[in-house]
Amino acid sequence: MAASPKLLASRAKLIQSVRQFFVEQGYLEVETPVRLVSIAPEIHIEPLKTEDWFLQTSPELCMKRLLAAEIPQIFQICKCFRKNERGARHLPEMTLLEWYRAGIDYYALMDECEKMLCYVADLMEVGNTIDWGGEKIKLSGPWERLTLHEAFQRYARIPLDDAIAADSFEEILVEQVEPNLGVQVPAFIYDYPAKLGSLARLKKNNQNIAERFELYIGGIELANGFSELIDAQEQRRRFENERKAIQACGREPGPMPEKFLAELENMPETAGIALGVDRLVMLLTGSESIDKVVAFTPEEL
Repeated sequence: MAASPKLLASRAKLIQSVRQFFVEQGYLEVETPVRLVSIAPEIHIEPLKTEDWFLQTSPELCMKRLLAAEIPQIFQICKCFRKNERGARHLPEMTLLEWYRAGIDYYALMDECEKMLCYVADLMEVGNTIDWGGEKIKLSGPWERLTLHEAFQRYARIPLDDAIAADSFEEILVEQVEPNLGVQVPAFIYDYPAKLGSLARLKKNNQNIAERFELYIGGIELANGFSELIDAQEQRRRFENERKAIQACGREPGPMPEKFLAELENMPETAGIALGVDRLVMLLTGSESIDKVVAFTPEEL
């Protein structure tokens, strides 16, 4: 067994607290299939196959189809699977919290994310600070918000645009920027270049910027959120580009998620976010490795 009985109890308390927050906020808890015929193609995420289908890398597409069916506030705590992900902060089978709320944008979602995490920390009796990596990270008070451009200006050796042009964005982000994020208070990094927009919509007054953010605490990426893209034609174009990139790497992207695309136009303006539960347990319990907060690691099975 990886986690101690005490840490497993803390993990259970955290999940119960998350669920309590969303129920109090009027969210509907949903369950969607884990085994899917098609998934969102993403060059940086490699799925696991089960016969000719896929284990979900995220419940995103199914949850958005529920939004299109006029369910305005939904959340889910579920297992997701990603190939070749293993390390002190990565597991090939992870627990993800994902939630969507119609009628708000990514700014309001950042506010709600902060409110939720403070609520959970309070129920877990963590107090106003997290002890992590030798630092005390304050949860009380306003959390930091930096555009991605500002974060690169502050911490990277070259500007954001130059890093993207040199195809070194991920390397510089991981090595130079991320270790400095959220080390005094949690930090939201927002407004990504359009080409890094993933499933986020573009700003109405600036089509070069995607309404996307990520949350960092103690240098750890904890969550990824968007004002969601609801333009089916634009989403198809982005999926096609991702499929080409996947094929160029010698991988098979699988079929296009046509049923999702067919229903996307019915989805209202929405903001949504995915948050790593295992990493949150790490942070709130001061555990140095993700192995310490799960019942069993892959190597123990």
